[in-house]
Amino acid sequence: MSSATVACAVLVGVLALRDASGPAEGPGSRSSAPGGECRPTALLEPPCGAWFGAFVPHNKHDLRQQVLDYEKRVGRRLDIVYTYHDMSRVEGVRLEGRLLTEDEQAVGRDRMLLLSWESKWWGGTPQQQPTWKQIAAGDLDASVIDVQARRVKAYGKKVFLSFDLEMDTRTPASGTPEDYVRAYRHIHDRFRELGVDNVVWTWIITGYLDHADLFTRLYPGDDYVDWIGYNQYNYYRCHNADWLSFRQTQTATHDWIRAHLSDDKPLMLSEFGTANDPSRPERQAGWYAQVPRVLKSLDGVKAALQWNYRDPGPDCDLAVADDDAWASLRKAVSDPYLNQPLR
Repeated sequence: MSSATVACAVLVGVLALRDASGPAEGPGSRSSAPGGECRPTALLEPPCGAWFGAFVPHNKHDLRQQVLDYEKRVGRRLDIVYTYHDMSRVEGVRLEGRLLTEDEQAVGRDRMLLLSWESKWWGGTPQQQPTWKQIAAGDLDASVIDVQARRVKAYGKKVFLSFDLEMDTRTPASGTPEDYVRAYRHIHDRFRELGVDNVVWTWIITGYLDHADLFTRLYPGDDYVDWIGYNQYNYYRCHNADWLSFRQTQTATHDWIRAHLSDDKPLMLSEFGTANDPSRPERQAGWYAQVPRVLKSLDGVKAALQWNYRDPGPDCDLAVADDDAWASLRKAVSDPYLNQPLR
């Protein structure tokens, strides 16, 4: 999903929560092996299964309510809330550049957060748009980077943080791959210099393998990346493509990452979803039914975040389309594999 899409529409992705009054055991219940072996690691990796999260569209001040509404539809609390921010200065009531808004912090009390931080100033002038070279040179340290680093540090809880997800679609407009790596490393190192130790660094690409050469040049290095994410969809008529199963959308990119980037980093399906087929409405439900089985076969995939929104263009609505599809997704994410203890 293009980050430009999100910038024009909404800011956030969501993690939700199961009703605390529900049964302690049964399908989808959160339990751990004796001795807590399934508790999350220091890098928020669930050793015994995978997290489930979602992107849910919302306005500036209704994130929590939209999360709760999504959770009600999906029948459980989500593990990760996925939100978007630009790199504008925090001025007045503007929240776009403010990592960890009050709403995010409220949602994050019972969920984890994935913060996608974009080198953009949404709605700003061309002169206000940050460049990778400026970031790498430290030009934004005092006004943006340090301000947000201190906010993240004050939050205290660990968060997933992604800098310029899908950066493979931003070059050469934003700079060269080498410019991106320098900018990414600068942000990482600046956070470390300021004592921010509660960030899990998450590097997210589109996953389209015709960008494979770019991926290797854009990778900041194992010392700078904790998780690797990729965004692959069944776009179908949205991109005039064939209908692809969940397995077909995920496997090739997964295998390429394991062969060419990392054979041991935890992987995140940071956005996954499917268009609907109006001529065969049952298809979307069948697509989501495959999710648990396929996830279990993908080595090292430790999180999957459903995209419940649209993409630009005709036939590009990727939201869950009807009650049957919701029922299928609800059943899929009740699988114990996707219900790991958060603490």
